[in-house]
Amino acid sequence: MLLIKTKNRLLTLLVILIFGIIIFLLGLGSTGLVDETPPLFAAAGKAMSESGDWLTPKVNGIFRFDKPPLIYWLMGLFYSLPKNEVWDNFGTISARLPSALASLFLLLVIGDTVFCWPQNGGRKLATPIVASLGFALSPLIIVWSRTAVSDALLCGTLGISLLLFWRRMASNKRRNCISPWFFLGLAILTKGPVAFVLAALTLSSFFLTQKDWRILLDKIKPKRGLLITVLISLPWYVLELIKEGKPFWDSFFGYHNFQRYTSVVNNHSEPFWFFLYVMVIGSLPFTPFLFHGIFEACKDLITRFKKGCIPEESLIIYCLCWLGSVFIFFSISATKLPSYWLPAIPPAAILISNSFEKLQNQRKAFSSLVIINLLILLGLSIAFFLSNIWLNTINDPEMPNLVSNLLDNGIILKARLFFFAFTFVGIVLFVFRSQNTLLYLQLLLFLGQSFLMPPIRSLGDTSRQLPLRNISKQILNSRQGGETLAMIGIRKPSLHFYTKQIVFYESSAAEGVLNLFERFNLDRRINFQDKPNYDNEYFLVVIDKYSSREEHWSNINHEKLGSHGIYYLWRIKKSDLHAQAIKLLNNGFKANWRNKQVEKF
Repeated sequence: MLLIKTKNRLLTLLVILIFGIIIFLLGLGSTGLVDETPPLFAAAGKAMSESGDWLTPKVNGIFRFDKPPLIYWLMGLFYSLPKNEVWDNFGTISARLPSALASLFLLLVIGDTVFCWPQNGGRKLATPIVASLGFALSPLIIVWSRTAVSDALLCGTLGISLLLFWRRMASNKRRNCISPWFFLGLAILTKGPVAFVLAALTLSSFFLTQKDWRILLDKIKPKRGLLITVLISLPWYVLELIKEGKPFWDSFFGYHNFQRYTSVVNNHSEPFWFFLYVMVIGSLPFTPFLFHGIFEACKDLITRFKKGCIPEESLIIYCLCWLGSVFIFFSISATKLPSYWLPAIPPAAILISNSFEKLQNQRKAFSSLVIINLLILLGLSIAFFLSNIWLNTINDPEMPNLVSNLLDNGIILKARLFFFAFTFVGIVLFVFRSQNTLLYLQLLLFLGQSFLMPPIRSLGDTSRQLPLRNISKQILNSRQGGETLAMIGIRKPSLHFYTKQIVFYESSAAEGVLNLFERFNLDRRINFQDKPNYDNEYFLVVIDKYSSREEHWSNINHEKLGSHGIYYLWRIKKSDLHAQAIKLLNNGFKANWRNKQVEKF
């Protein structure tokens, strides 16, 4: 019997691994980096690899203190692998692998946990796959697990840590408790104190639901464990504080943590109930099963709190506490972003799998949920069949030909066919009352995303990022004597990543002319990859076509070197920039670059 269970466990994990490789890793480096934030992470990681300074992240000659170093260390590690420029010619595999691998490992831990600890007497072998796909097929996970930022890495390290905490509490075997605290340390090295706060809230709220919480607390060895977490996470913070002092404290703890939580940053203001919307979107099209899973978990909590709860049967209650902790903590936050919801998707996936198990014996509820799910699918299908109406509302200045490209590439037609087939299969499954309806719909969605996402990513890359790569190549071929490089209007950090040059980013406003002139004299910086010649009488400018129409820019004498997409490459004499700056000063304009901080990365 034990041998059969071991074989089933390995087979289940193998199936989940194959799904994860296809969703997270397949074609990972086929497109370039997506502005705005990923190139900042990638540039910092690559700078560490090339300069050998693994302590302080830097981008464009400026310290980047927004996140701790783990994401940069991992990126830098992959950039340091032999022949990196051959197998990673866009530089995107190395930048995206930390996110993809973190999601893949978490996927396996989710599946293994649900397999080893079936809840409420459930023994359905499909349930671990449903839980894993519930995580992997979340629209937010599909996007962020292939994005070169730290959100998916936080989700992975914190998610693995919290699942290992529960596994330790649920197990009766004597085991060491290093692993959950180790991964918690990594999570703190990924995004800072927020990881510890979310873990503490989850564990504390779970202990409140358990009568024997002292026994459970003793199982995770908090004193020894906290020491392990501190030894892993704290040294970098101490070294950085000693090395950089107040600028690090003010930027990391002051701006990127305290100020983000207590006040609105970068106009990311949303209402208190914002994460209700995100929770709905984050589980589409299976949101009805999530809400049913939450309802069943609340019922389970009330029942087991009265009668007492066996630790190994408390996973659903634990996931309810986990999801609720993320929801409450970030709902209180003044700054809100959809990516903040990622740490809640693992427990949401397990709650979806709990709904799958519960519905086996609740035919009425099963029918109601499937009907709601079919209505969602029908709505999506109708939306794509009526795409001619809403396509005309798309107006992206960076991709002016997006609508025609979507139609020419057949992406809209593919989406129509897929969602029609999706809905039709769902109706057939409902008619035949299949108990595995949710699993079959997940498998169909898995095929659909594999069918639709590659051409969408390719189109976005060709339309949005290819012009920037091409103009970066022209800059490398056209630059003479270490000319300084500026970008006016639309700010694209990928220009710095691809050229490896210091880039002065400025707005298209009249003050931008004055700012640029002053910064060439007062804001001189270098980095390991580039040491501009600030005394060169010429400089290069990348300017988008909308900014180039502004009179204060178009009136400056310039040499047109080329155009790619909406971007033009100009060479300007610094004396001509100076002359235009004098005119604007006489007209009452003033430089504002010190206060505006357009490059506050």
